[in-house]
Amino acid sequence: MRPKVPRRTRTSKALPIANSNVSGDKSFAGLLLLSVLVAVVSIDVDGDSTCNKTVESLDATLVTLVATLETEFEQLKAEIKENCCPAQSYSSCKEIYADNYGENKAYLLQTDSGEIPVYCHMTTSGLGACGGGGWTLVMKIDGTKSTFHYDSELWSNKTDFNIAGGKTGFDDDETKLPTYWNTPFTKICLGMRIDQTTNFIVINKTASSLYSLIADGNYRATSLGRDTWKSLVGSEGSLQLNCNREGFNAVGGDYPHSRARIGILGNNENDCDKCDSRVGFGTGGKHDDSNTCGNEATRAPDNGMKRVKGMGYILVQ
Repeated sequence: MRPKVPRRTRTSKALPIANSNVSGDKSFAGLLLLSVLVAVVSIDVDGDSTCNKTVESLDATLVTLVATLETEFEQLKAEIKENCCPAQSYSSCKEIYADNYGENKAYLLQTDSGEIPVYCHMTTSGLGACGGGGWTLVMKIDGTKSTFHYDSELWSNKTDFNIAGGKTGFDDDETKLPTYWNTPFTKICLGMRIDQTTNFIVINKTASSLYSLIADGNYRATSLGRDTWKSLVGSEGSLQLNCNREGFNAVGGDYPHSRARIGILGNNENDCDKCDSRVGFGTGGKHDDSNTCGNEATRAPDNGMKRVKGMGYILVQ
């Protein structure tokens, strides 16, 4: 009988990979380490505790490397898109949305004033009846300030106001962007924040720009109905029962009384001569001429007398 020959145990040198940090420009090193791992795991090793611990350590390292490589792959794709592909110029948030960008934030839009950052609301979250699909910010109006009073020239000119305020969403920064006269649309989203609650309504209207609907001062009617306009103010919304003239450049027969660049007027008499109530944006007139965005209602309105000043938001799509 031939003497037993002791079994030769194959060993491998310890590899300094348990704490490897593979990131950034070390992707090829990660791939190399991954290849080494596959080779080491295939080695026929003794089943002692040391080997088991080694295998467990290799398994954990392999998982880490795979996750790192996946992250680096996504970064590489983004870099290729940014550096190798032709730059895309966008004129509206709807175009950006169609190109599979879905984050609510400021994007660069091309206007006749050059490229400017404009807040785009992409998701359905927070816009109520307006829904999602890429909304382009046009204006933000503080009802406690006179900036966008009905008589302000900002409604009839092509002059921007506080472009920096157009980078952010539904805050207190007033703004008028070049999108007021540059951006065509088929829908308008109107939002009004009263206290901490913001309500939205949508107007289905096709136009070359908001400027084209307002700047000339001509009245253009809408047909949303008084309850829809009142919903901007929530349960506190109030209007007189008659007149109900709504739309763009809504003005009664008697100039000192209520008027609205976008909104609805009410009257206690069966005409629109002396309207004492309104809900809207870019407002003015009796009985509180300083209320430029919100709800004003006196003389027998349907939900009590109101003097509510809100923060208004106008977006188009």
